[in-house]
Amino acid sequence: MTAIDEMLQRIAFDANGLVPAIAQQHDTGEVLMMAWMNREAVRETLESGRVCYWSRSRRALWRKGETSGHVQRLVEMRVDCDGDTLLLLVEQTGVACHTGRHNCFFTALRDAEIRTIAEVEVDPGLIYKP
Repeated sequence: MTAIDEMLQRIAFDANGLVPAIAQQHDTGEVLMMAWMNREAVRETLESGRVCYWSRSRRALWRKGETSGHVQRLVEMRVDCDGDTLLLLVEQTGVACHTGRHNCFFTALRDAEIRTIAEVEVDPGLIYKP
């Protein structure tokens, strides 16, 4: 049994065959995004070093950056104590969010107001061309 097979055995995929994966910038600790992975996405990520997710809307594998060029290189994959959540320590190239922001967590409740706490860095229209 390979280390990849062993890692896959430690993951508790849900009834839909998915597990949540949190992407975190490996050197700064910034939480970039959350997405879903299935067994095939986990295997491909571990084998290639390029992060691959499962798109629930497209019902297909989604290789981060395949349309935007803003890829995530896997530095380390961790499984939580229950095996039901993954932490991906990544090297992010470009922005992580499809809105053109560096991360997906740009809305906050501060002083009893909803605030946008990160500005758009890249026009999404330039990232995702039809």
